[in-house]
Amino acid sequence: MRHRLYFVLPDVPAAEQTMNDLLLARIEDRHIHCLARRGLPLGKLHEANVLQKTDLVHGAEMGLVVGGLGGILLGLAVVYLPLMGGSLPVGAILLTTLGGAFFGAWASSLIASSTPNSRLLMFAKDIAEERILMMVDVPSRRIEEIRALVEKRHPEAVSHGEEPAIPAFP
Repeated sequence: MRHRLYFVLPDVPAAEQTMNDLLLARIEDRHIHCLARRGLPLGKLHEANVLQKTDLVHGAEMGLVVGGLGGILLGLAVVYLPLMGGSLPVGAILLTTLGGAFFGAWASSLIASSTPNSRLLMFAKDIAEERILMMVDVPSRRIEEIRALVEKRHPEAVSHGEEPAIPAFP
């Protein structure tokens, strides 16, 4: 399992040098993501993707839960309150639950894809002032090593802690 370390750097050259040091420390470039003010050229830095910039994942999770609950209620109503005189099998509850969960995840992820990531709101002021937010996903056994490396080699970098349990797939 990986943990995400957050660093705020003053400008693009400092962020590029930090990224080079992280690459030399054998952190793969796909685990280093940078976020800056819209329109600021990042040069060789890897820009954060949609999953990191927006609340897409959180929105899909919430939609899955709410849609699933709605599907259960709809399934119970359809099975136990026969409106047209016929009765449906109990398996219809499973189908409406799955359908509701799918629809909820889809609909809420559409909305969440245009919403900024709520976990990154604390960095909004730094990003607006043209600083660079660097997110580094590291294995849990290397957290202290990488943090110490950045603090030693880049005193201008401000560490903003970590976020545990970053999934392996994004």
